[in-house]
Amino acid sequence: MTVPSPATGVRPLLAGQSVALVHEWFGATGGSEQVFLSVAELLPHAERFVLWKDDDATVEHDLRESWLSKTPLRRSKALALPLMPLTWRTLTRDRYDVVISSSHAFAHTVKLGDSPETRYLSYVHSPARYVWSPELDQRGAQPLLAPMRKALQAGERRLSRHVHSYAANSREVQGRIRRYWDRDARVINPPVDVDFFANAPNVVKQQGRDYLLGVGRWISYKRFDLMLEIAAEARLPLVLAGSGPEEAALRRQAERMDVPITFEIRPTKERLRELYWGAMCLLYPGHEDFGMIPVEAQACRTPVVGLGRGGLLETVTSGETGFLVDANEPIRYLDPIRRLPEISSDAVRTNAQRFTAEAFRARVAAWLLEECGADA
Repeated sequence: MTVPSPATGVRPLLAGQSVALVHEWFGATGGSEQVFLSVAELLPHAERFVLWKDDDATVEHDLRESWLSKTPLRRSKALALPLMPLTWRTLTRDRYDVVISSSHAFAHTVKLGDSPETRYLSYVHSPARYVWSPELDQRGAQPLLAPMRKALQAGERRLSRHVHSYAANSREVQGRIRRYWDRDARVINPPVDVDFFANAPNVVKQQGRDYLLGVGRWISYKRFDLMLEIAAEARLPLVLAGSGPEEAALRRQAERMDVPITFEIRPTKERLRELYWGAMCLLYPGHEDFGMIPVEAQACRTPVVGLGRGGLLETVTSGETGFLVDANEPIRYLDPIRRLPEISSDAVRTNAQRFTAEAFRARVAAWLLEECGADA
C-alpha cells in the first residue's frame, strides 16, 4: 500500500471528507502525542482538537483547545477529570464526516455535531488506568475514590456506544478494551523512530557499555524506585533519564546508595540516543501498556531486562532480545543482567524494525480506508 504523505504529492487519505482529530491534553511530546502527530501526517486537511496544550509543549500544527484550556483546571488533570466527558460533547457544533480520537482517558467519548452519518474511530493507548486499573496505577487506588471510579466507568461505557471502530496500541490494551468496554479492537502498534535511534552517534561508537539505564516519566507505576534497588543489588552504575513528580523521592533514595547514580533531566532526543548506546541494558520493571522506550533501546542494539507483563511481551523476546522477569524482586534481575553477553546485538536491532513509523502509517491507512471507504 502506498501511504499518502504531503511531501510526496500523493492525494491524502479521506481527502474528499471532512475530518476531525482529537487528543487528550497535549504535553511535551510523548508516546501518545507521537501517535497523534503521525496520524495527522496522513490527514493534513483534518482539524485538530485537544483539551489543552501544556505550556512546555511544542507542536507545529494548529491545535484547537477546549474551554477547559481557559480555566485553572488545565493545571490539574485530577480535578479536570470529571468534566472531561462533558467537554468532549461541547467542543464544537461543526459537523464532520469522520472523527478520529487518540484516547488514554475519555477522548473516545467525543461527539461532534449531531449528524448520524459521522463515522467515529478511536485509537486507544489504554483505558484510563487510574479509573479502570488502579492496581496498575496507584493514583486511582485510594478507597475514597472508588465511588467516583464507578461513576466514571458507567458514564464512559454509556458515552462511547457510538464509536464504530477501535484500534489498540497493543494486545494488552486490546484485552482491556474487551474486558472493560465489551468492545473489539484491532492492534496497531505505535510508531517508533527506529531509523534515528539505530544510527549510532559518533561520541559513543568507541565507548563500552558500562551502566544500567532507566528512561521515562518519573511516576509511581513505572517503578524507578525498583530500578535503584536493582542497581544496588547488581553493584552497577545507573542512569535515570527523564523527569517527573517523583524526582525528589528518587534523589533521596539515591543518596542512601553506594553505587553511582546519575540523573539526566529531560534529555534531548540526541542525548537519549547516546544514553541508549552506552548502556548495558534498559531496565523496564513496570507493567506498561505498550512501551515505545524498549523499542527505542533495541534499535540501539541495547537489550531490555524487565517485567514479563503487558507490552514487553510483544516487544521483547526473552533470551533473544533481552530477558523478562516473572516477579518484581530486585534479586530476580541479577541473573538476567549477568547473562546479557549471551544476547546478539544484531537480533536486538532486527527486532526493533517491526515497529517503524512506516509500518504504523500503513496499518492506520488500511484501518481508515476499511472503516471510512475509499477516498471521495
